[in-house]
Amino acid sequence: MWRTSTDRWCAWSPPPTARYSRRARSSIFQRRTRTAAIRAPSSRSPTLSNTGSTSATTLSEPASSIKARWRALGTSRALIPYLTAGFPDFTRSLEAIRAVAAAGADFVEVGVPFSDPLADGPTIQRTTQAALEQGMTVPRVLELVRKADSPIPIIIMTYLNPVLSFGMPRFVEAARAAGAAGVLLTDLPAGADPAVEQTVRDSALDLIRLVAPTTDDRRLETAVSGATGFVYLISRLGVTGARDTVPADLDAQVRRIRAVTRLPVAVGFGISTPAQAAAAARAADGVVVGSALLDALAQDGVAGLERLTRDLAAAVHG
Repeated sequence: MWRTSTDRWCAWSPPPTARYSRRARSSIFQRRTRTAAIRAPSSRSPTLSNTGSTSATTLSEPASSIKARWRALGTSRALIPYLTAGFPDFTRSLEAIRAVAAAGADFVEVGVPFSDPLADGPTIQRTTQAALEQGMTVPRVLELVRKADSPIPIIIMTYLNPVLSFGMPRFVEAARAAGAAGVLLTDLPAGADPAVEQTVRDSALDLIRLVAPTTDDRRLETAVSGATGFVYLISRLGVTGARDTVPADLDAQVRRIRAVTRLPVAVGFGISTPAQAAAAARAADGVVVGSALLDALAQDGVAGLERLTRDLAAAVHG
């Protein structure tokens, strides 16, 4: 069994000691860390979720493009596509980012290809391998983000190893300069390396946090207290990929997160059809779709990707 970025044991993300480089292990595990849990208001209406973070994370920070986008949405829900950077190749990946923005997406996650994507299912593993074979590296991902010049906020989603190898201060500075609005470090447990987290915050990038169904109440408070932008709820255990239905307890999962943060809650993992996206949007503030869109891109090109994005956006926006 492996540990998720929410620091709970489940089946899809390896423990840091199994995957981090020596440099990463030194940064994370050779010093003791302590994270203060800050409790936000105990409950709130779902329609208030687009108002931003807890006071602990926003009073001294400039408004981000992610926060501004949530405010612009008002009570509407957000569609958040996930695209593997460099798939099928650099040019079409660039076209794909622009296509989902034109088709009604509200944010876009751009994934950094990594050779050991153990949180990901078959589709994203295939697209990751294809992107690596095309020569995608962290600098090329940043070039892609810059050239996309996206009208919607871009969140860079990455495993920790690639950006530690590149250099975390260098990465966040370059990501911000390229036009990224936030970063999601999929296998960095909240509080495991405060220096890395502070480096992200100092760059003015939003730090998106993952929360799993197995996250207990104490750990949940720790995870969301340092998050900005939004909280990403993994709707089910396992790897990414299409499923037949959304979890029956999704609404309860979202309510539990809303009890401890004013940040919007986006839900992902397993959502693939407009009907599923609409169901998820009734519970959460945002809906993340990855594998289904990448399958459409692989099978029908950018035009197919754009068609599915329009259908998903219509379902999410209601």
